[in-house]
Amino acid sequence: MEDINYIKHLNAVFVHISKDSRLNPTHISLYFALFYLWNTNFFRDEFYINRDDVMKLCKIGSRTTYHRCIRELNYWSYFEYLPSHNSFHGSKIRMFNFCTSGGQALDSSQTKICNSDGQALVSINKHIQTVTNKKNNNKPQNFKNSNSNNSKNQNKQQVVDQYQDNLKTTTNKDYNEPL
Repeated sequence: MEDINYIKHLNAVFVHISKDSRLNPTHISLYFALFYLWNTNFFRDEFYINRDDVMKLCKIGSRTTYHRCIRELNYWSYFEYLPSHNSFHGSKIRMFNFCTSGGQALDSSQTKICNSDGQALVSINKHIQTVTNKKNNNKPQNFKNSNSNNSKNQNKQQVVDQYQDNLKTTTNKDYNEPL
């Protein structure tokens, strides 16, 4: 297999995982346990795994959960899983390079993950989020600008009552009264 850049591969995997709503923490833990084993096997094309060792590494306690997650990740093309069905011989795993020079896309509906240099790409606009509160658009601001033309309130600020009762409950309660 071609050389794997550890950091670029992890960055590309994080981008891919963040876009995939099917994954839960168990899937992610299993993938990173297998990625760790792939790294310890010097990024060979394929390597063998022991179920009990992988389960301990990714903190999965149930064989059913382990088999479900590994089959789903295989089906979703995170890696290729070739079960051995032999307790004395480990199953074979073929990991995919998420950051190849061609920008490997795992399915046809997906856009390229990496550019030609193998660098993971994230749209610059993805990190910018604008939050508008429609409810408070017409309300006055809590603080007045110190440069305002109003001479009375030039250096004063309005104080917001932090003890305002937003639940509109009475403050005098009789706790001896049964509910």
